[in-house]
Amino acid sequence: MVEQGNTRGRVEAGTQAWRPWGSPWSGAGRWPDWAWPDGLADGARRFAGRIREWVFVEVGPGRLVPWLAIALGCGIVIYFTADQEPASWAAAAMLGATVGITMLVRHRPIAFPAALAAAAIAAGFATATFKRAIIAHPVLSAPVWNVDLAGFVEAREERERSDRIVLRVERIAGPRLNEKLERVRVSVRKGTAPAVGTFVELKARLSPPLEPLRPGGYDFARDMYFQNIGASGFALGRIRSAEAPHAPTPWLRYATIIDGMREAIDKRIRAVLPGDKGSIASALITGKRDALSTPVFDAMYVSGIGHVLSISGYHMAVVVAIVFFAIRASLALIPGITRYPIKKWAALVALAAATFYFLLSGAEVATQRSYIMIAIVLLGVLIDRATVTFRTLTVAALGVMLIQPESVVHPSFQMSFAATLALVAGYQQGLHWMTAGVDTPLGARVALWGVAWIVGSLIVSLLAGTATQPYAAYHFHRLGPYGALTNLLAMPVVSAWVMPAGILGLAAMPFGLDGFFWWLMGAGLDWMIFIALWVTSLPGAFGRVAAFGVGPLLVGTLGLVILCLLKTPLRFIGALLLGCAIVLMIRTPQPDVLVAADGSAVAVRGADGRLAMVKSGSDTFAFREWLAADADARLPKDNTLGHGIRCDEAGCIARLRDGALVAIAKTVEAFEEDCRRAALVVSAREAPAGCPAVVVDRQIWRRSGAIALRRLGEGFEITPTRPIGYDRPWARAFAEKSDVQETSRSTSPEAQPRDAAPREEDIEAGD
Repeated sequence: MVEQGNTRGRVEAGTQAWRPWGSPWSGAGRWPDWAWPDGLADGARRFAGRIREWVFVEVGPGRLVPWLAIALGCGIVIYFTADQEPASWAAAAMLGATVGITMLVRHRPIAFPAALAAAAIAAGFATATFKRAIIAHPVLSAPVWNVDLAGFVEAREERERSDRIVLRVERIAGPRLNEKLERVRVSVRKGTAPAVGTFVELKARLSPPLEPLRPGGYDFARDMYFQNIGASGFALGRIRSAEAPHAPTPWLRYATIIDGMREAIDKRIRAVLPGDKGSIASALITGKRDALSTPVFDAMYVSGIGHVLSISGYHMAVVVAIVFFAIRASLALIPGITRYPIKKWAALVALAAATFYFLLSGAEVATQRSYIMIAIVLLGVLIDRATVTFRTLTVAALGVMLIQPESVVHPSFQMSFAATLALVAGYQQGLHWMTAGVDTPLGARVALWGVAWIVGSLIVSLLAGTATQPYAAYHFHRLGPYGALTNLLAMPVVSAWVMPAGILGLAAMPFGLDGFFWWLMGAGLDWMIFIALWVTSLPGAFGRVAAFGVGPLLVGTLGLVILCLLKTPLRFIGALLLGCAIVLMIRTPQPDVLVAADGSAVAVRGADGRLAMVKSGSDTFAFREWLAADADARLPKDNTLGHGIRCDEAGCIARLRDGALVAIAKTVEAFEEDCRRAALVVSAREAPAGCPAVVVDRQIWRRSGAIALRRLGEGFEITPTRPIGYDRPWARAFAEKSDVQETSRSTSPEAQPRDAAPREEDIEAGD
């Protein structure tokens, strides 16, 4: 103590020596009374002490464990922001170095958490890098026609107007085809998709995976790359079954068995429940949700109950709860068996049921997360430990990210974990009052009336819905203002009626007694669909949000994490960050001009503040995305989209809000006048050298992808989808080469199989 006091005196004496004249400091490092009142000084010291106490609480034993998963996710995000593909050796070296440093400083209380966080970030970066190296495969670089394909059907997807298959390619040949593709996704006419495991031969038109439709838009090509798919397209002519050159792999045999089970269940359900009821019932049981009609699909998501269509924690919890309590109650009725651990027996059966449901449903990201958490909870029952904690969520997040690191940038992962984080935080920090007082007569009566359950359902809906709003706004450009109302009216019926009927129907299928239960399930789904459509019709139900950058989303995510993970008043820093994120979202400037990745569509913001659009092809998917990102309620085929654009054979012209001219040149002759008069010239052709206007021509959009331009003074701020130097396996840098010529389509007749080529109007984006 004497030594510390002497040291402090020497430090203060030293600091006094260099203070300039006129400094408010006086004495041994103290403010004079006129500059720093004693009351204020005492308050500041107490506040600093309180902050220090809060910090010690937040970094206490076990409190930093959830941040490991967050650090791992940050490393994965950093990987996806790189312009060039990282080298595996570099990622491994960085991981080894950070782990080594962590081991060296493991006894230092401050350095160790920082080093551990750095190691977790390096681990996330390395995980994504290694995953990419493991799955490395070629990607189609240019569209090709009349490609001969032969391979095993690995997946089959049913949609509203057409079907889609994923083909594991065994043979591929076609004119000007330079890549040896491993998997392709092909759209076929509805009802012609072969069963999983079938070896087929067909001709197809293939295209490179779809690039983002605007800067900052969702990267479909990246998503397909991590699904090992190198191209997409549609069938030309008939699909022929053929003899396989070798036996299918064990994984394909497993996929064939699971798909056969899903198909059998789906057919039994649809035999009783046609239309949208059958589609939703099948989605709840088998995970097949792609055949739902567009109006009902949109109503489900707009009203805030779209999460029902994706098997996640809610579905898994309901199934496990029904099985657990049914088994436990049944065993309790047997005389003399209650002295055995029937609760643990019921947990084992429920775990088996959850595993079967997990495999049957397709094992998507949300299902993986929920299964891991449910498994941990049931294992906790087996060892008599409570497991509804942040550590359970951390283990689930680590498991998903280590297996599928690419899921971190997918909306399913973000919304699923955000909702679960909010629910666990709400349970740990404030929902215990719902079970308080039930031993009193009044409390017992209130519990019997179901008030606590109703209030709890409302709070759960508010927590989960609010936590997912930033991600819904970022990815889908919409909010659900009536989500709590919809969930309160619809979800009790789904929980207490629809899901139990579905489980009973599934159990009764082997005995052929399932029809009544599917009908019962459909009656409950009628109510859910009615609520979704009714809420969608309410004023303001379509909460449209203009697109914003990743910055506000990251700030909002940090705010949500701090608000949920911290338990001292420091957590309100998260609320402040969420408020800042909302301000940043609102203040995000919108582009004045948008150009599609292939130059076929252009949008110009006119004097009325709305986008006017023109396209040269028949695909309206870019229009749909641009309108949604601009919070515009118009449809892609709205007649007013062309207002403000005048066209003739040579091209089109439109004016920006400041009166500057934007020209769209269709012919070579149009460039002379357009370059002279316009501030911006857009063309699917190559512009001549020396054009004084800002030019976005064939060379530009082929190199940069979709482009957004914002008017700044007399010039433009240009934001490309692919910046200069960007080169990733799913988005290769543009190389100068001759254009690919399309070859004529074969029309040789076939006698047996049905024509599988989808109609032109049935082809969707990405096909």
